[in-house]
Amino acid sequence: MKIHPFTFPSVLRPARNAAILLLLGVAPLAAQQGNGYIKVKANTGRAGVFIDDKYVGPAANFRIARKYAVAAGEHEIKLVDPRYEEYSGKVTVQGGKTTVVSQALKPLPLAKPPFGALRTEGPDKFAAVYVNDRYMGHVDEFSNFAQRLLLPPGDYTVRIVSPSGGQPHEEKVKIEADKEVRVRVK
Repeated sequence: MKIHPFTFPSVLRPARNAAILLLLGVAPLAAQQGNGYIKVKANTGRAGVFIDDKYVGPAANFRIARKYAVAAGEHEIKLVDPRYEEYSGKVTVQGGKTTVVSQALKPLPLAKPPFGALRTEGPDKFAAVYVNDRYMGHVDEFSNFAQRLLLPPGDYTVRIVSPSGGQPHEEKVKIEADKEVRVRVK
């Protein structure tokens, strides 16, 4: 039998064969155990998605709706974007299925200047950014020269929380008109 140096016949790859069989068996098992997904389609992809009062991430990434795994059953969902009115509602998720939540959020009136700028940097680009305990977006939205959060001058508490858990980062900052403050998470 002639064997190409970079490929092996499947009979010589028992670990790969076992992994494929395991994966084929796990997908139906996950559906039987009652896991499903929630996918949010909103007019603002920047909206933070909260499921059962826990931040899970943004509604979209590069305008592509994200979906989040949840247990089957009824869940409370909240969409939060500081530029829009919040949305809250209940959804029922079936095991093995994706439940789509489509919502158009209503814009709020624009804030009046003067403003200072807040920039955030950290390893988890989808970590939630809270200013004085109010969700404002995720780290990647405020991470470069063209992206920053404009705030009226004043003292603020900035908290950054990863959706995957871990220790939140909290820092007190003073925002001054026409100046920039950076909060870095290590």
